[in-house]
Amino acid sequence: MTESRLAPRIASIAPSATIKVDTKAKALKAQGRPVISYAAGEPDFATPDHVVEAALEAVKDPKNHKYTPNVGLPELRDAIAAKTRRDSGLDVPASRVLVTNGGKQAVFEAINAVIGDGDEVLVPTPAWTSYPEIIKVAGGKTVEVFAGADQGYKVTPEQLEAAYTPNTKAILFVSPSNPTGAVYSEAETRAIGEWALSKDIWVIADEIYQNLTYDGVRAISIAEAVPLLDNRVILVNGVAKSFAMTGWRVGWMVGPEDVIKGAANLQSHLTSNVNNIAQRAALAALTGPSEPIEEFRLAFDRRRKLIVEELSKIEGVTVPVPQGAFYVYADVSALLGREYNGKVINTSLDLADYILDEAEVAAVPGEAFGPSGYLRFSYALGDEQLVEGIQRLQKLFNK
Repeated sequence: MTESRLAPRIASIAPSATIKVDTKAKALKAQGRPVISYAAGEPDFATPDHVVEAALEAVKDPKNHKYTPNVGLPELRDAIAAKTRRDSGLDVPASRVLVTNGGKQAVFEAINAVIGDGDEVLVPTPAWTSYPEIIKVAGGKTVEVFAGADQGYKVTPEQLEAAYTPNTKAILFVSPSNPTGAVYSEAETRAIGEWALSKDIWVIADEIYQNLTYDGVRAISIAEAVPLLDNRVILVNGVAKSFAMTGWRVGWMVGPEDVIKGAANLQSHLTSNVNNIAQRAALAALTGPSEPIEEFRLAFDRRRKLIVEELSKIEGVTVPVPQGAFYVYADVSALLGREYNGKVINTSLDLADYILDEAEVAAVPGEAFGPSGYLRFSYALGDEQLVEGIQRLQKLFNK
């Protein structure tokens, strides 16, 4: 085998599994095949009109054609601080806000700001595919703490305690979750926050799906549940999911002054300031009317109920009802170990390939997020396609 010419840390990075599946689905579509993809975590809605209008106005203003502060536009940082006070219960000045190129960059910078060589990060799984790779780039080690469908995909302090070592530096806390849609209750959140506080470790809380919850459930920020974590918690968020602004690439991180300063130094050498037009659009999203955003949430809620109902009709598929985000994480372990078209399929990775080839339906296998035996379906796609794709699976498996 030829030795890689890349630096070891870069050579060790695995590609994003969700992007890989979505890319394959799009390639098949380009060949004329009627593929229905549940792979991408991207709302199918257009960005609200008032946000687009704000961007159009910003383009005309010459001040937006120049470099602006590396940490973000002052007005936007103020708006993010206000949102953090309102939705996360954390009263922070704008000086503790850093605007980033999307939520993913916020996660990258947050992890790299506090994780170094040999540091361990507790990652409740199933978890978003990028976390382990970002931890790896920082020189850290991912310690997976798994919770299955029987636990509603939510870990306990007892599990975290069992995984803790003297090298544990941080825990990732994600509620609502990608890929499961699980939302920790206030009591569950407080218990985990108090455990982290007792260990004096960092809590990196990804709150990107914070405003997408259902059934009257509220996603309680760990910063609100345990106020004493203030100096040990980093919140990451963005406009991508709730405001249908994935392509605008505006996110942020909120944390202690020294962490924000360190991350800002990193960003100054990495990308400098975020696109000014996109920042103006994000400002309009955070300060403008909320009605379009509520329409998105209600549409997701309708689709959530529909996909759970239809997936549950497939023999051998268990579907815990998600309370947040726009994913269902189906337990398909009962479908494994069977023979399909003369071949025994033992992993959800192979099962995902099988349903893409046979039913022209794309879903992301559990291996992208943790153990095998699961499939993630995003319901951020049109209603008709959502139903047709699941009906194809019903026809494929209910024979």
